[in-house]
Amino acid sequence: MAQESPKNSAAEIPVTSNGQLEDSHEHSFNRDLKCSLPVGLGLSETKITSHGFDSTKEGVVEAGPFSGSSASPKSSVISPSSAAASRLAGQGCDLIIPTGGRAQQKSGPVVLADEVKNPAMEKLELVRKWSLNTYKCTRQIISEKLGRGSRTVDLELEAQIDILRDNKKKYENILKLAQTLSTQLFQMVHTQRQLGDAFADLSLKSLELHEEFGYNADTQKLLAKNGETLLGAINFFIASVNTLVNKTIEDTLLTVKQYESARIEYDAYRTDLEELNLGPRDANTLPKIEQSQQLFQVHKEKYDKMRNDVSIKLKFLEENKVKVLHNQLVLFHNAIAAYFAGNQKQLEQTLKQFHIKLKTPGADAPSWLEEQ
Repeated sequence: MAQESPKNSAAEIPVTSNGQLEDSHEHSFNRDLKCSLPVGLGLSETKITSHGFDSTKEGVVEAGPFSGSSASPKSSVISPSSAAASRLAGQGCDLIIPTGGRAQQKSGPVVLADEVKNPAMEKLELVRKWSLNTYKCTRQIISEKLGRGSRTVDLELEAQIDILRDNKKKYENILKLAQTLSTQLFQMVHTQRQLGDAFADLSLKSLELHEEFGYNADTQKLLAKNGETLLGAINFFIASVNTLVNKTIEDTLLTVKQYESARIEYDAYRTDLEELNLGPRDANTLPKIEQSQQLFQVHKEKYDKMRNDVSIKLKFLEENKVKVLHNQLVLFHNAIAAYFAGNQKQLEQTLKQFHIKLKTPGADAPSWLEEQ
């Protein structure tokens, strides 16, 4: 077996059984990996063994104590050649250089994981904040009910809200009575129409009472026609008042509820801040006071915004309510007065004034041609 004496006494490169050196890729891998090791590791012995996939060739590189200069150490980043990378992948081992400066060989893959926010933890944090806020608000409500807690009151705004709620109840009562009147009037008109048809039929069959039955038939039909006109005016009045009560006023009251919730939150956090300010001030309480001050400021801005929104909506509601009710009350009065005075022309003129179109009985039903 032929041997070559290396120039460097600190390294020994064995040869294969046939007297030939390792292939150039094997030698390049060992040289690159040796050069990539950081300077000054203080290792007494480094042994790197690589195995081929297709043959039984084996190479060993043994190095003694490092005697080079440590003045300018190289970077600890390993950048082997492509051959070295393939060898490391085949071995399934990773060379890890920790920040302490010592090289370790660790088997198994390296897992790089960034910090990922856990959705469950985020939901848990939201539930915690919601629970804390609910607890504070519930405590504030109970304190106000028992007369122990203080509440913020805007006297002018609270008076307007009370008037609005009282008016809403009264408008709902008017709406209910108007609907009852419409139902009863519809039944009366229906009865008058049937009575007129009956009189007209008898006027044709009774020659002795032909004129008398005919007069009554014409009267009942005229009353039924005027009743239908009055019914159209009343239904238009009901629709307008219903829109005002159940949509416009209800929307304003929804904003009022949001304002009251903001007021309760504001008072709850205000009470917490006052309690913390009355207590001692030290390193433990100062951060809590600062956090409580920030939360108090946030809820104060929300409360001020909602109070401003309620004031604006109440103002617009009052203007809209006066305009709508003025027209509807004039319509209702003129229609009722014309109907009971028997003034058919005045009744029809009232409907034209408010652009009310009456539905012809049976107009919604399809004709027999459309049914075919």
